[in-house]
Amino acid sequence: MKSSVLRNTVSVLATVVFLSGCSFTEEALWPSVVGEGTPEDGVTAGAPVVPDTVTPGVSGLPLLGSTVFEAPGVTPGQPTGTHVGKKVEELRSDLSRLQARLIHHNTTLQTQRNNARSSAGTYHSIIAAMNTRLQIGTTPGNPQMVNSWNQAQQELEHVGTSITSLNSLANEAGSTSALAAFVLDSARATYELRGALDEDHLQLAVLEDEANQTVVILDRLMNELTEDVARTQNYFSAERSNLTALQVAVDNGEFIGSSLSSRTFGVPVPPPPSGGAGLVGRQPPLAIIRFDQPNVNYEQALFTAVSQTLERRSNAAFDLVTVAPARGNSAEIALATSKSRKYGEDVLRSLTKLGLPASHVTLSSTSNPGAQVPEVHVYVR
Repeated sequence: MKSSVLRNTVSVLATVVFLSGCSFTEEALWPSVVGEGTPEDGVTAGAPVVPDTVTPGVSGLPLLGSTVFEAPGVTPGQPTGTHVGKKVEELRSDLSRLQARLIHHNTTLQTQRNNARSSAGTYHSIIAAMNTRLQIGTTPGNPQMVNSWNQAQQELEHVGTSITSLNSLANEAGSTSALAAFVLDSARATYELRGALDEDHLQLAVLEDEANQTVVILDRLMNELTEDVARTQNYFSAERSNLTALQVAVDNGEFIGSSLSSRTFGVPVPPPPSGGAGLVGRQPPLAIIRFDQPNVNYEQALFTAVSQTLERRSNAAFDLVTVAPARGNSAEIALATSKSRKYGEDVLRSLTKLGLPASHVTLSSTSNPGAQVPEVHVYVR
């Protein structure tokens, strides 16, 4: 029993990585570095797959704007008793309401920025502590880690709520911008009215300048608000992928790394015309995962192999092929094929949880009389 446990423990020796029920080969990346594993080790020809050294740290907080948008104010005027003078008074009242809305928009914007920053800061503090704990190593599915993950998810959802509020604010600011344009156009049109005094035009000129300033400030608010929404959405999307990848790490009790979704992916190479199943026995796989026990912990090694591949080829894609043992009667073969397919779907879900786009991975099935247990082969294209 003890020797079996030792044989299924992760170790790195020369050019071969031994993993419980899982063997990896990177001949597709380094064809000149090849070794032979023994049948009892269950290791095919392979090159070193050493986990990345990752230092836990805090990702960048969402880069939000810092401008405070202040209304320029409205200069009071004196009634002149003319029709134009009354029109100027009405426009001055409209401008005051407009600037009151600008002040409200600014207050809401600063509040939402502070909320997003606060939630993001708390989120990253939790994530940093979790990554440190995972680097040291902990038990799979540790309840304390699960609780921390749930807290991190809640804080990230608060950031998502800020996005909704910022989008609502953008709609409100759009309506205010339309009102600002109306006030400015009305002020300019008032110059054309007959029966004005010189004092009417002087007060109208002051009002027009203040309306112009208000429009400029409002436009800047809307531009910065649009940038805030875009940046916060990108941040939220990236961190949600990282949080999903962290869930896999918590399940395994060991640090895996940031989500693959943070990488820049090239256009994937098209899959083989006959599907990935035709590659079995013809092309060396990047990895062979053998499911020779109920729980095979393969995510860390699989993540490392896929991550290293993408570092060298951003347009790399991956074909998963489930290989079922072709032994026994037709019912036994069908059962083995179904079980192998389920394992393949599990591996596919693991890759998508770790951030690999669905467009960069395929899944197909085959059977092989030489297979002793269900296997999932991972090929690079």
